[in-house]
Amino acid sequence: MDTRDWPIRAKLTALVVTPVAALLALWIFATTLTFGPALDLLAARTLLSDFGRPGERVVAELQRERRASVIQLAGTETLPALAVQRRRTDEAIAELRRLMAGEQLRDAAGDLLDARLDALGAALEALPAGRGFIDRRQVDRAGAIGLYSGMISSAFQAFAATAALPDAELNRQALALTALGRSRELLGQTDAVLAGAFVTGRFTEGEHLRLVRTIANERFVAESSVADLPAADRAAYQRLVEGEAFVRLRTMQELLLTAGPSAVPPVDARNWQASQEAVQQELRDFELRQADGLAERSVPVAVKILVRLGVAGVLGLVAIVASLLVAVRVGRTLARRLSAVRSAALELAEHRLPDVVARLRRGEPVDVAREAPPLSYGADEIGDVGRAFTEVSRVAVRSAIDEVTLRRGLNEVFLNLARRSQGLVHRQLAVLDRMERRAEDPDELAELFRVDHLATRLRRHAEDLVILAGAAPGRGWRQPVALLDVLRGAISEVEAYDRVDIGRVGPAGLLGRAVADVIHLLAELIENATAFSPPERRVEVTGTPVVDGYLVEITDHGLGMSPQAIEDANRRLATPPEFDPADSARLGLFVVSRLAARHDVRVTLRAGTPVGLTALVRVPADLITEEPPIAPPARDRPATSVSRLTTLPRPRTVRTTRERPEQTVLPFAPARTSSVEAASDGDGLPRRVRRRGPVAHPRPPAGQDAPAARSPEEVRRQMSALQAGTARGRLDSSGVHPVSAPRPAPTVGDEPERPDGVGAPPSSAGPAATPDSTATERDA
Repeated sequence: MDTRDWPIRAKLTALVVTPVAALLALWIFATTLTFGPALDLLAARTLLSDFGRPGERVVAELQRERRASVIQLAGTETLPALAVQRRRTDEAIAELRRLMAGEQLRDAAGDLLDARLDALGAALEALPAGRGFIDRRQVDRAGAIGLYSGMISSAFQAFAATAALPDAELNRQALALTALGRSRELLGQTDAVLAGAFVTGRFTEGEHLRLVRTIANERFVAESSVADLPAADRAAYQRLVEGEAFVRLRTMQELLLTAGPSAVPPVDARNWQASQEAVQQELRDFELRQADGLAERSVPVAVKILVRLGVAGVLGLVAIVASLLVAVRVGRTLARRLSAVRSAALELAEHRLPDVVARLRRGEPVDVAREAPPLSYGADEIGDVGRAFTEVSRVAVRSAIDEVTLRRGLNEVFLNLARRSQGLVHRQLAVLDRMERRAEDPDELAELFRVDHLATRLRRHAEDLVILAGAAPGRGWRQPVALLDVLRGAISEVEAYDRVDIGRVGPAGLLGRAVADVIHLLAELIENATAFSPPERRVEVTGTPVVDGYLVEITDHGLGMSPQAIEDANRRLATPPEFDPADSARLGLFVVSRLAARHDVRVTLRAGTPVGLTALVRVPADLITEEPPIAPPARDRPATSVSRLTTLPRPRTVRTTRERPEQTVLPFAPARTSSVEAASDGDGLPRRVRRRGPVAHPRPPAGQDAPAARSPEEVRRQMSALQAGTARGRLDSSGVHPVSAPRPAPTVGDEPERPDGVGAPPSSAGPAATPDSTATERDA
């Protein structure tokens, strides 16, 4: 049994209760061990009155019935006296049975006496059947004697079981009296044998031998039993033996022993019966007097034992109570002091120290002496623990102050570096925009798109540092943005954007204040889906308006997560933990939880079917508006207003396809003369593709004339073609077309579309509204 986790009160209670319980058990055992014998001594009188005398009466009546039954079997007629004797025997047996069934006798009797009483009752049950055999003369005289002798022997066995007294001397005397009773029973058996012989005038075969053995056994048992009696009782028995009736009976026994087996009994029947009845009565009276004296002598012995028991019991009980009081008093004192130390420790760990940290994070001053007051619990070991704990608590408070100060400084460093990085990345993206517009070589433009995409991802990672520092990213929009454009903007910030497919997206708009954070949140989840799924598998993104907001589902078919890992991740997403630099492997999960908590967005992970993982992003209804209208065509506004958030049509469909329709002309791309023309993908997203048309001609050598200026008619035709192509492209894109993710980076003959950090590049779709009044992104 492990007791290390027990409360201190339980341990002290066990420490107190165990020895006290052992002492109490020892006291109870000693008391019971002593009290039991005293009760046995006091029960001797009960045994004598409830079993000794009634049992002796039953034995005497059975002996008389046995003699009458033998006389009847020896003659030829029914003996009337036998019926009278049987009624007297039945009365004695009925009284004995009543007493044996009583609780008083059974309570006083031991286990052995209980068994012997049950055996006696079973032997007496055979009496009616034996009487029937005798009446029908189906048994001889020897069988009748054996029948009654067996029942009488069971009675004497029960008498012997009463001699189980705790006092050895009294027990020996009780056994001696029982043995005297057996010798008297042997004398009764002799009388029964002679009664039959007197009727027939001679002994039957074997009767004389049985008579001789019975007389010998009677004398032996009597002599051996008298030796265990006290001196006074032996003297009384000797006087009884020297009496006239006893001497006359012994003389007749000698004559019977010397007679032959077939001779007529050499004694007078009347003289024998008179002497035998007198001796039987004298022996019976002697036994009863000795039994009464034995019961009287057991009472003082029992009282003496009880007195000793009372003194020892009281002293033992006083010792137990004193031990218990001392143990309880000391235990309660220790428990109270230790509980106070424990409460102080818990107060510091659960309330004071967290409160100090929270106040330090809010910038409030903290007094170490006040927050960790000294604990005084005496001068013993518990007091030393209290003083040591006071010092530990002060060190803990100082450490908390230092840690919060250090963390605050680290956050400032993160924030400073992130702001600088964001500024540089925004400037880099602006430079890339200009370079892309001036680029004429398709390969060069493809490389610029790659650099543009890397810069976009770099900006998102810089925003991670801002989030870790506890600040808000600098990007923001004033006007709502279509959810479809938000999804495209998030996909464009992922490295493997070419593996992401956009499925059905319900029409809805997102408030401008949440656009940047939602794009960042979705980009983190999409990038996680592409990172943990095979390269040949697609990642699917869908959006559906729901009752309480808008639901975005991001599904991959990759490795997935175990149920325990999903449960742990959902718990972290629901309650954003404090950032722990040691847990850098879960940085994306921390960023997502922070962004979700900022706008009350619920992010939940669940296992995919049959494999993979599905991320459910539920945007609350207070951030959802109607989808904003499509901005006017590019021809209605200056070309300089086209930025990384340029608005384009937002067609939707119910499935994803990889087919590509006919090429259309971008409203803004053909402005420059190059080998790159614009094409519209199947989802209405314009896309730059390489054109196999006329290549750039080498510059004329020095001295040659420059090309002639275009005529107004030629310019008019080109502008008309541009307007017609733009209108056709918008008409095609405004229809229902499949929506797919941005295409991969360049292939031979194609120039890749350029993903952007928030919206799509000038050649792809982006959010539906400009960020703020300057129509450009806001630097952090």
